[in-house]
Amino acid sequence: MAKAKPVLKAAALDKTITTSTDSLTKSCGNATTAVTTKTAENKKLATEVKRHSKKKATLTKRRKTASAKLKKTANAENKKAVAAVNKELKSVQSALNKARARKSTVSTELAALKAASKRLTAYTRAIAAADKVLNKPVKKKRAKKITTKKS
Repeated sequence: MAKAKPVLKAAALDKTITTSTDSLTKSCGNATTAVTTKTAENKKLATEVKRHSKKKATLTKRRKTASAKLKKTANAENKKAVAAVNKELKSVQSALNKARARKSTVSTELAALKAASKRLTAYTRAIAAADKVLNKPVKKKRAKKITTKKS
């Protein structure tokens, strides 16, 4: 014979509900903190990418002018200038690629965090609304007045 499962007690059920709602509220707070942190990190990386992009554009123009000078007069000074610009451009390009990769991963994580935070907030609001409805005081019904018809 199979053993019957014990019936859950009201106090145990109430405790489970309370811990679950507390856990959900705590998770909601943690998600908000994580979103705030990742948003700040994403902004920082965006400015870094913008800075490297500007520097790359400047160096590209400088390389173009240095190459034109080198074609005009091929001397050691112009060769050094072109080599120095190319070296700096290469380092800026690698830094830009690294920053873009980091920003991409942070942006993906931020989007996932925002979606999870949105769900948690919705669940928390729904539970709060349900609790509000369930915890309303019971209204006492008035006794109906007996009206007599006068004929």
